[in-house]
Amino acid sequence: MLVVGDVMLDRYWFGEVNRISPEAPVPIVRIDRREERLGGAANVARNAAALGITTSLLGVVGEDEAGNIVEGLLRDSQINSYLNRDKHISTIIKLRVIGRQQQLIRVDFEEAPTEGVLRDKLSQYNTLLPEHNVVILSDYAKGSLVNVRDMIASGIALKKTILVDPKGSDFAPYTGASILTPNKSELRQVIGDWKSEAELTEKAQNLRRHLNIQALLVTRSEEGMSLYTEGLTHHVPTMAREVFDVSGAGDTVIATLGAMLASGKDLLEAVEIANRAAGIVVGKLGTATVTHDELFPK
Repeated sequence: MLVVGDVMLDRYWFGEVNRISPEAPVPIVRIDRREERLGGAANVARNAAALGITTSLLGVVGEDEAGNIVEGLLRDSQINSYLNRDKHISTIIKLRVIGRQQQLIRVDFEEAPTEGVLRDKLSQYNTLLPEHNVVILSDYAKGSLVNVRDMIASGIALKKTILVDPKGSDFAPYTGASILTPNKSELRQVIGDWKSEAELTEKAQNLRRHLNIQALLVTRSEEGMSLYTEGLTHHVPTMAREVFDVSGAGDTVIATLGAMLASGKDLLEAVEIANRAAGIVVGKLGTATVTHDELFPK
């Protein structure tokens, strides 16, 4: 599997909250533990690797400490790293401060990659593409997938399975991909609201045909997932026993879906397993993964 997209470093600062600041009506958090995890497209790759799939990651980071940490975490997860270093930007960081198991604030540091680095990345993508069966394009609208039309066109030419986690109010750049996996709010930005399941189905199928994609998989939080293909609408109820943190759940869904398709599962079975994975991962704190043993207990 080849994962391409916006690579991030997720930082977690954990601490105790015992008083309110005298300077402003905000809690004081005394930090006693820090964690760093792969985020964005890197979390997709981490989820795929955790399921035993040979995984490569192509993206952009800065020439900085955070970029070095991302490289190290990729090595630890046995992910093939093809990161382009951009000396003009800093690596994207999402810093979350956690007090008493509650997220108190998130601070984002982000800059879009420069044009020259993106050109190099596209050339590298075309070199890597023939070696991989499944491609996941993880778009967080941070600038790494401005060439997504060209990437999809190259994948189509080589008959690759192309999964896209889309962003924005216009899905036209993803035309021709195999599967799109928007969440409910992302889909609403594109097709507008709906008043019934029948209206949602009609709008979703029209969008699927307009974009010439094989399948549209909509993740719907507590409503589960809905799969739309030619001649088929299939609803899968949620399997979460307790929702603790939805961070990265979409990453887990698309990674598991791609992993199951890469291992030979048909689409319906792959969707059922991806739904099971989402139900497990939302019971964990932060961007987390699901293991093969969790998905397929003995």
